[in-house]
Amino acid sequence: MRLNAPSRAPLLHFVDIYGRRVDIGGSGRRTLLCFFRDAACPFCNFRIYELTNHHPALSTLGLDIVAVFSSTPEAVQRFVARKPRPFSVIADPSSHAHETYGIERSLWRKLKGIVTRVPTLIKGLRIVGLAGLNTTNLMPADFLIDEDGNIAEAYYGGDAGDRIPLERVELFLARGMLARAGVKPAAQAAVHS
Repeated sequence: MRLNAPSRAPLLHFVDIYGRRVDIGGSGRRTLLCFFRDAACPFCNFRIYELTNHHPALSTLGLDIVAVFSSTPEAVQRFVARKPRPFSVIADPSSHAHETYGIERSLWRKLKGIVTRVPTLIKGLRIVGLAGLNTTNLMPADFLIDEDGNIAEAYYGGDAGDRIPLERVELFLARGMLARAGVKPAAQAAVHS
């Protein structure tokens, strides 16, 4: 069952592929929790590439990124983490975390992503090779979680390559910075004047 915002983020406790403990829900920092498909998924690997490139700026703004793959640690090391990643990467071969957050499966939406996102598919296949052609029907999802462990936004992918736009992540971070500074958003300030 899908989770909605605003609601409390289900607590998850992991050890990432680098041996670090990772806790989801109430870490005291803003978090982008990304649920990925298989470690060989071309769309997923291209998104990891994007997140790696944007990580310095997002981290400076106070964001933790946690990437959860429904794959074995060996597969995650082979495809996703063959280059070091500046954020937590989790192997969840049992898909327990995926189930907890209501991640869906759909053959139709997988095929839709393949047909409608050809340029991204090709870029991803350059990263993972032909192994990227043999993936499951698991769909992606992203969750923006605030410092208190609340889901600010739940984004379930409409197809195998559909991810939350980075602009929405940046807006989430900007709102957090304003809240910490005690500044009310313009619409809210106008109501109170």
